[in-house]
Amino acid sequence: MEWYRVFYWTAKFGSLTKAAERLHITQPAVSHTLKQLEASLGGLLFFRTTKGVTLTTEGEVLFKFVEQAIHFIEIGEKKIAEMQELMYGEINIGASDTLCKHYLLRHLEQFHKQFPDIKIRVTNRTTPETITLLKEGKIDFGIVNLPTSDPNINFRISSPQQDCLVGNHDYAALAEKPFPLEELHQYPLLLLEPGGSTRNFLDEFAISHGVRLKPEFELGSLDLLVQFAQSGFGLTFIVRNYVTEELSSGKLVEIPLTPPVPERHVGIATLKGVPLSAASKRLLEFLP
Repeated sequence: MEWYRVFYWTAKFGSLTKAAERLHITQPAVSHTLKQLEASLGGLLFFRTTKGVTLTTEGEVLFKFVEQAIHFIEIGEKKIAEMQELMYGEINIGASDTLCKHYLLRHLEQFHKQFPDIKIRVTNRTTPETITLLKEGKIDFGIVNLPTSDPNINFRISSPQQDCLVGNHDYAALAEKPFPLEELHQYPLLLLEPGGSTRNFLDEFAISHGVRLKPEFELGSLDLLVQFAQSGFGLTFIVRNYVTEELSSGKLVEIPLTPPVPERHVGIATLKGVPLSAASKRLLEFLP
Protein backbone atom coordinates (compact mmCIF):
# COMPACT_ATOMS: atom_id res chain seq x y z
CA MET A 1 0.00 0.00 0.00
CA GLU A 2 2.84 2.40 0.80
CA TRP A 3 4.36 1.76 -2.64
CA TYR A 4 1.14 2.94 -4.27
CA ARG A 5 0.89 5.99 -2.00
CA VAL A 6 4.41 7.00 -3.06
CA PHE A 7 3.50 6.35 -6.71
CA TYR A 8 0.29 8.40 -6.44
CA TRP A 9 1.86 11.50 -4.90
CA THR A 10 4.90 11.38 -7.20
CA ALA A 11 2.58 11.25 -10.21
CA LYS A 12 0.35 13.95 -8.72
CA PHE A 13 3.23 16.40 -8.16
CA GLY A 14 5.52 15.27 -10.98
CA SER A 15 8.35 15.54 -8.46
CA LEU A 16 10.14 13.14 -6.14
CA THR A 17 11.03 16.02 -3.83
CA LYS A 18 7.45 17.24 -3.40
CA ALA A 19 6.21 13.66 -2.94
CA ALA A 20 8.81 13.15 -0.22
CA GLU A 21 7.66 16.34 1.55
CA ARG A 22 4.01 15.29 1.32
CA LEU A 23 4.76 11.81 2.71
CA HIS A 24 7.29 13.03 5.32
CA ILE A 25 10.05 10.75 4.03
CA THR A 26 13.35 11.37 2.24
CA GLN A 27 13.73 11.74 -1.52
CA PRO A 28 16.04 8.67 -1.73
CA ALA A 29 13.28 6.67 0.04
CA VAL A 30 10.80 7.78 -2.64
CA SER A 31 13.20 6.84 -5.42
CA HIS A 32 13.92 3.45 -3.84
CA THR A 33 10.18 2.70 -3.36
CA LEU A 34 9.39 3.55 -6.99
CA LYS A 35 12.18 1.26 -8.20
CA GLN A 36 10.72 -1.56 -6.06
CA LEU A 37 7.24 -0.98 -7.52
CA GLU A 38 8.55 -0.88 -11.08
CA ALA A 39 10.54 -4.06 -10.50
CA SER A 40 7.49 -5.86 -9.09
CA LEU A 41 5.32 -4.77 -12.06
CA GLY A 42 8.04 -5.43 -14.64
CA GLY A 43 8.16 -2.06 -16.36
CA LEU A 44 8.90 1.65 -16.07
CA LEU A 45 6.23 3.92 -14.62
CA PHE A 46 8.03 7.25 -14.92
CA PHE A 47 10.36 9.08 -17.29
CA ARG A 48 13.01 10.90 -15.29
CA THR A 49 13.83 14.42 -16.54
CA THR A 50 15.80 17.36 -15.25
CA LYS A 51 12.51 19.06 -14.27
CA GLY A 52 11.08 16.04 -12.46
CA VAL A 53 9.18 12.96 -13.61
CA THR A 54 6.33 12.22 -16.04
CA LEU A 55 4.23 9.09 -16.35
CA THR A 56 4.88 6.48 -19.01
CA THR A 57 1.91 5.01 -20.87
CA GLU A 58 1.89 2.13 -18.39
CA GLY A 59 2.15 4.62 -15.53
CA GLU A 60 -0.85 6.58 -16.82
CA VAL A 61 -2.97 3.40 -16.91
CA LEU A 62 -1.93 2.47 -13.37
CA PHE A 63 -2.50 6.01 -12.09
CA LYS A 64 -6.19 5.98 -13.12
CA PHE A 65 -6.84 2.96 -10.89
CA VAL A 66 -4.59 4.04 -8.01
CA GLU A 67 -6.23 7.47 -7.98
CA GLN A 68 -9.67 5.84 -7.59
CA ALA A 69 -8.35 3.61 -4.79
CA ILE A 70 -6.83 6.56 -2.92
CA HIS A 71 -10.09 8.50 -3.23
CA PHE A 72 -12.08 5.54 -1.87
CA ILE A 73 -9.70 5.30 1.09
CA GLU A 74 -10.11 9.03 1.77
CA ILE A 75 -13.91 8.65 1.64
CA GLY A 76 -13.69 5.74 4.08
CA GLU A 77 -11.51 7.75 6.45
CA LYS A 78 -13.98 10.65 6.22
CA LYS A 79 -16.90 8.34 7.03
CA ILE A 80 -15.05 6.96 10.05
CA ALA A 81 -14.36 10.52 11.24
CA GLU A 82 -18.05 11.38 10.80
CA MET A 83 -19.04 8.31 12.81
CA GLN A 84 -16.64 9.28 15.59
CA GLU A 85 -18.19 12.75 15.62
CA LEU A 86 -21.69 11.16 15.58
CA MET A 87 -22.60 12.76 12.26
CA TYR A 88 -23.38 9.33 10.87
CA GLY A 89 -23.97 5.80 12.19
CA GLU A 90 -26.47 3.19 13.27
CA ILE A 91 -27.34 1.60 16.62
CA ASN A 92 -29.19 -1.70 17.03
CA ILE A 93 -30.79 -2.27 20.43
CA GLY A 94 -32.72 -5.19 21.91
CA ALA A 95 -35.37 -4.55 24.57
CA SER A 96 -38.78 -5.79 25.63
CA ASP A 97 -41.87 -3.72 24.84
CA THR A 98 -42.17 -2.76 28.51
CA LEU A 99 -38.54 -1.72 29.00
CA CYS A 100 -38.67 0.18 25.73
CA LYS A 101 -41.76 2.10 26.84
CA HIS A 102 -40.96 2.71 30.52
CA TYR A 103 -37.14 2.96 30.48
CA LEU A 104 -35.55 3.36 27.06
CA LEU A 105 -37.91 5.75 25.27
CA ARG A 106 -37.22 8.90 27.30
CA HIS A 107 -33.45 8.45 26.93
CA LEU A 108 -33.75 7.81 23.18
CA GLU A 109 -35.70 11.06 22.84
CA GLN A 110 -32.88 13.01 24.46
CA PHE A 111 -30.22 11.25 22.36
CA HIS A 112 -32.15 11.77 19.11
CA LYS A 113 -32.53 15.50 19.74
CA GLN A 114 -28.77 15.84 20.13
CA PHE A 115 -27.75 13.39 17.37
CA PRO A 116 -30.58 13.32 14.81
CA ASP A 117 -28.48 11.70 12.06
CA ILE A 118 -27.83 8.49 14.01
CA LYS A 119 -30.21 5.71 12.95
CA ILE A 120 -31.65 3.66 15.81
CA ARG A 121 -33.30 0.26 15.45
CA VAL A 122 -35.00 -1.40 18.41
CA THR A 123 -35.84 -5.10 18.30
CA ASN A 124 -38.54 -5.99 20.83
CA ARG A 125 -37.82 -9.32 22.53
CA THR A 126 -37.89 -10.83 26.01
CA THR A 127 -34.72 -10.73 28.11
CA PRO A 128 -33.65 -14.32 27.19
CA GLU A 129 -34.28 -13.60 23.50
CA THR A 130 -32.42 -10.28 23.70
CA ILE A 131 -29.37 -12.04 25.13
CA THR A 132 -29.50 -14.57 22.29
CA LEU A 133 -29.64 -11.76 19.71
CA LEU A 134 -26.65 -10.10 21.39
CA LYS A 135 -24.55 -13.27 21.25
CA GLU A 136 -25.50 -13.75 17.59
CA GLY A 137 -24.23 -10.25 16.82
CA LYS A 138 -27.63 -8.98 15.67
CA ILE A 139 -27.77 -6.11 18.17
CA ASP A 140 -25.12 -3.81 19.67
CA PHE A 141 -26.45 -4.01 23.21
CA GLY A 142 -29.56 -5.08 25.09
CA ILE A 143 -31.81 -3.60 27.78
CA VAL A 144 -32.78 -6.49 30.05
CA ASN A 145 -34.44 -7.32 33.33
CA LEU A 146 -32.04 -8.38 36.08
CA PRO A 147 -31.22 -10.73 37.68
CA THR A 148 -29.94 -12.79 34.77
CA SER A 149 -26.49 -14.12 33.90
CA ASP A 150 -24.39 -15.36 30.99
CA PRO A 151 -20.61 -15.97 30.95
CA ASN A 152 -20.27 -14.18 27.60
CA ILE A 153 -22.17 -11.05 28.60
CA ASN A 154 -21.33 -8.01 30.71
CA PHE A 155 -24.31 -6.68 32.67
CA ARG A 156 -24.31 -3.09 33.93
CA ILE A 157 -26.85 -2.38 36.66
CA SER A 158 -29.15 0.53 35.84
CA SER A 159 -32.45 1.81 37.25
CA PRO A 160 -34.01 -0.01 40.23
CA GLN A 161 -37.41 -1.67 39.87
CA GLN A 162 -39.79 -2.56 42.69
CA ASP A 163 -42.53 -5.07 41.94
CA CYS A 164 -45.73 -4.72 43.93
CA LEU A 165 -49.03 -6.56 44.18
CA VAL A 166 -52.03 -4.64 42.82
CA GLY A 167 -55.73 -5.06 42.15
CA ASN A 168 -58.66 -2.80 41.34
CA HIS A 169 -60.98 -1.12 43.88
CA ASP A 170 -62.74 -4.46 44.52
CA TYR A 171 -59.62 -5.53 46.43
CA ALA A 172 -59.21 -2.30 48.42
CA ALA A 173 -59.91 -4.08 51.72
CA LEU A 174 -56.75 -6.18 51.24
CA ALA A 175 -54.67 -2.98 51.30
CA GLU A 176 -55.65 -2.14 54.86
CA LYS A 177 -53.03 -4.43 56.41
CA PRO A 178 -50.05 -6.52 55.30
CA PHE A 179 -51.18 -9.32 53.01
CA PRO A 180 -49.43 -12.70 53.55
CA LEU A 181 -47.91 -14.23 50.43
CA GLU A 182 -49.21 -17.67 51.40
CA GLU A 183 -52.81 -16.41 51.15
CA LEU A 184 -52.40 -15.35 47.53
CA HIS A 185 -53.90 -18.64 46.31
CA GLN A 186 -57.29 -17.51 47.68
CA TYR A 187 -57.63 -14.88 44.93
CA PRO A 188 -57.47 -15.02 41.12
CA LEU A 189 -53.94 -14.25 39.94
CA LEU A 190 -52.74 -12.73 36.67
CA LEU A 191 -49.16 -13.36 35.53
CA LEU A 192 -47.01 -13.07 32.43
CA GLU A 193 -46.56 -16.16 30.30
CA PRO A 194 -43.76 -18.54 31.42
CA GLY A 195 -40.27 -18.22 29.94
CA GLY A 196 -39.51 -14.55 30.50
CA SER A 197 -37.16 -13.16 33.13
CA THR A 198 -39.93 -11.34 35.05
CA ARG A 199 -42.08 -14.47 35.36
CA ASN A 200 -39.05 -16.54 36.37
CA PHE A 201 -38.09 -13.94 38.99
CA LEU A 202 -41.58 -13.95 40.57
CA ASP A 203 -41.86 -17.75 40.49
CA GLU A 204 -38.46 -18.11 42.18
CA PHE A 205 -39.37 -15.49 44.79
CA ALA A 206 -42.59 -17.31 45.70
CA ILE A 207 -40.94 -20.75 45.77
CA SER A 208 -38.21 -19.43 48.08
CA HIS A 209 -41.02 -18.75 50.59
CA GLY A 210 -42.74 -22.09 50.09
CA VAL A 211 -45.47 -20.75 47.78
CA ARG A 212 -46.23 -21.84 44.20
CA LEU A 213 -47.91 -19.23 42.02
CA LYS A 214 -50.91 -20.61 40.13
CA PRO A 215 -52.31 -17.96 37.78
CA GLU A 216 -55.80 -18.08 36.35
CA PHE A 217 -54.70 -15.88 33.46
CA GLU A 218 -51.33 -15.85 31.71
CA LEU A 219 -50.86 -12.86 29.42
CA GLY A 220 -48.23 -11.74 26.94
CA SER A 221 -47.43 -8.23 28.18
CA LEU A 222 -47.43 -6.07 31.30
CA ASP A 223 -49.82 -3.63 29.62
CA LEU A 224 -52.38 -6.44 29.33
CA LEU A 225 -51.84 -7.39 32.97
CA VAL A 226 -52.61 -3.81 33.99
CA GLN A 227 -55.74 -3.68 31.83
CA PHE A 228 -57.04 -7.03 33.11
CA ALA A 229 -56.32 -6.04 36.72
CA GLN A 230 -58.17 -2.73 36.27
CA SER A 231 -61.13 -4.69 34.86
CA GLY A 232 -61.31 -6.80 38.02
CA PHE A 233 -60.03 -10.12 36.70
CA GLY A 234 -57.71 -10.54 39.70
CA LEU A 235 -54.46 -9.51 41.36
CA THR A 236 -51.17 -9.09 39.58
CA PHE A 237 -47.55 -8.10 40.15
CA ILE A 238 -46.32 -4.96 38.41
CA VAL A 239 -43.36 -2.59 38.75
CA ARG A 240 -44.61 0.32 40.86
CA ASN A 241 -43.11 3.00 38.60
CA TYR A 242 -45.05 1.58 35.65
CA VAL A 243 -48.45 2.26 37.24
CA THR A 244 -47.99 5.49 39.20
CA GLU A 245 -50.85 7.14 37.31
CA GLU A 246 -53.22 4.19 37.89
CA LEU A 247 -52.33 4.08 41.60
CA SER A 248 -52.78 7.82 42.12
CA SER A 249 -56.13 7.83 40.28
CA GLY A 250 -57.46 4.81 42.20
CA LYS A 251 -57.81 2.61 39.14
CA LEU A 252 -55.43 0.25 40.91
CA VAL A 253 -54.72 -0.29 44.60
CA GLU A 254 -51.38 -1.47 45.95
CA ILE A 255 -51.65 -4.35 48.39
CA PRO A 256 -48.76 -4.44 50.89
CA LEU A 257 -47.36 -7.94 50.47
CA THR A 258 -45.46 -9.70 53.23
CA PRO A 259 -42.73 -10.57 52.62
CA PRO A 260 -42.30 -7.90 49.93
CA VAL A 261 -40.87 -8.77 46.52
CA PRO A 262 -37.12 -8.00 46.48
CA GLU A 263 -35.93 -5.00 44.48
CA ARG A 264 -34.43 -5.76 41.10
CA HIS A 265 -32.88 -3.65 38.34
CA VAL A 266 -32.85 -2.84 34.67
CA GLY A 267 -29.60 -4.09 33.16
CA ILE A 268 -27.56 -3.01 30.12
CA ALA A 269 -26.08 -6.07 28.40
CA THR A 270 -22.99 -5.91 26.18
CA LEU A 271 -20.94 -8.71 24.64
CA LYS A 272 -17.60 -9.37 26.33
CA GLY A 273 -14.55 -8.61 24.19
CA VAL A 274 -16.52 -6.84 21.45
CA PRO A 275 -15.90 -3.06 21.18
CA LEU A 276 -18.91 -0.77 20.76
CA SER A 277 -19.24 1.82 18.02
CA ALA A 278 -18.78 5.48 18.92
CA ALA A 279 -22.54 6.02 18.56
CA SER A 280 -23.38 3.11 20.88
CA LYS A 281 -20.89 4.31 23.49
CA ARG A 282 -22.40 7.78 23.38
CA LEU A 283 -25.96 6.47 23.75
CA LEU A 284 -24.93 4.36 26.76
CA GLU A 285 -23.77 7.57 28.43
CA PHE A 286 -27.41 8.72 28.29
CA LEU A 287 -28.59 5.62 30.17
CA PRO A 288 -28.33 5.91 33.99
